[in-house]
Amino acid sequence: MPLLLIVLFAACTENAEQKTDETKGELLSTDLVNNPNSAQGTDTAIISELPTMDFTDTVHNFGNINEGEKATFDFEFANNGKSPLIISDAKGSCGCTVADFPRDPIAPGNTGKIKVVFNSDGKPGHQEKSVSITTNTNRSVHMLYFKGDVKADPNKAH
Repeated sequence: MPLLLIVLFAACTENAEQKTDETKGELLSTDLVNNPNSAQGTDTAIISELPTMDFTDTVHNFGNINEGEKATFDFEFANNGKSPLIISDAKGSCGCTVADFPRDPIAPGNTGKIKVVFNSDGKPGHQEKSVSITTNTNRSVHMLYFKGDVKADPNKAH
């Protein structure tokens, strides 16, 4: 039995090494990630060096659209911090909402856009949706919101 465990452990370790080698060129440097929170408390010096994600606007009203149309909006932001901003994920509150975000780090002083697309197909009536953005800022998660009214398609049964 102990020999079997050693073989399994070796196989798992070998697989992990292969996966790391295959993705080497796609990973960001760990120097870009710096967590100011630890068991000893919060390091305020690190917090002052973190990136920021400062949006021009976090709420958008797309107004009135017809069912089946796609409402699109670019939420603009700036990194006014002192280190590169990394966006690791952006998720819509439902499957009808998709967010496209920059995959490369945003340098201090630079700007970027989060493109949000809402597909109104099958969504008649008043709509309020959100997008959560995961970053390496002190705040960690940023929220974007949009709302509007979708006029029902008379040819569809609801």
